[in-house]
Amino acid sequence: MTTLALIGDIGGTNARFALVAPGSVELQAIETLPCNHYAGLVEAIQAYLEKVGAEPPSEACLAFACPVHEDWVKMTNNDWAFSKKAVAETLGLGTFKIINDFTAQALGIPHIDAKDLTPVGDGEAEPRRPRLVIGPGTGLGMAGLVPSQRHWIPLTTEGGHATFAPTDERERQILDFFRARYGRVSIERLLCGQGMLDLYLAHAALLGVTPGYNSPAEVTGAARAGDRVARETLMRFLKILGSVCGDAALTLGALGGVYLCGGITPRLIEWLPRSDFRRAFADKGRLSAYTAGIPTWVVTAPWTGLLGAAEALHNEEVT
Repeated sequence: MTTLALIGDIGGTNARFALVAPGSVELQAIETLPCNHYAGLVEAIQAYLEKVGAEPPSEACLAFACPVHEDWVKMTNNDWAFSKKAVAETLGLGTFKIINDFTAQALGIPHIDAKDLTPVGDGEAEPRRPRLVIGPGTGLGMAGLVPSQRHWIPLTTEGGHATFAPTDERERQILDFFRARYGRVSIERLLCGQGMLDLYLAHAALLGVTPGYNSPAEVTGAARAGDRVARETLMRFLKILGSVCGDAALTLGALGGVYLCGGITPRLIEWLPRSDFRRAFADKGRLSAYTAGIPTWVVTAPWTGLLGAAEALHNEEVT
């Protein structure tokens, strides 16, 4: 009987696990476990294997929403911390790969069905050209995907921490608001869940309005209900996202397309066509025609990270 490999995509709140057959990316026995129910990674894996009745695996690839380049991995948004070597020894793993969560998002893109891609604007992807994968959530993830002769090569980046550059007078005012609060202002300061709330507070201050909402969900809900300040906030968020995506597409040469992932963008699909996202995406001076020809999609597939981890397991370009 073939022993299945363990696949995982683990964030601050939930740990998603699945099994795959050798050489396959077809996910089996998908389960989501709350991280705070378990003392650590090993306990969560053991609970998952018991729940689905699986044999102990000899291979595993897990994606984490935190830096993973050292042996000691400390989760950013929960209390889990572990040694890669110790986990491999405890679980008897012959092959154990640990990758960044947005590396997994990027590697999952080639395995996504067309029905799980919602286009935003026009553009046509060129085959076998670099792709950009980007998405706001708890932070702002950004990764590249470059084709080689046999595999896709993921480019793990920290592009979300590049400096925010305003493009008009309102954004210069917003930058001053953020500087007063944070000092240096990265793109991620604006394009994440907390950034959505801070953008709302900035708009309220600039418009002389007393803020009435205390979470990103409240802001987006108020925008849907017709609140003017919340709506302006949401539209500005998407305009800045478009500008950042266009800059990153230029930097990478992402003629293969831009894929919007993360926890926020799929919830805003109906707003994107009404926003300045595509105008800001293409508005790059002498290179505007270049960016205008690049397609952008929102990824709505539920298990992109798991697919990417399955791809990474036997991808020679992922070490």
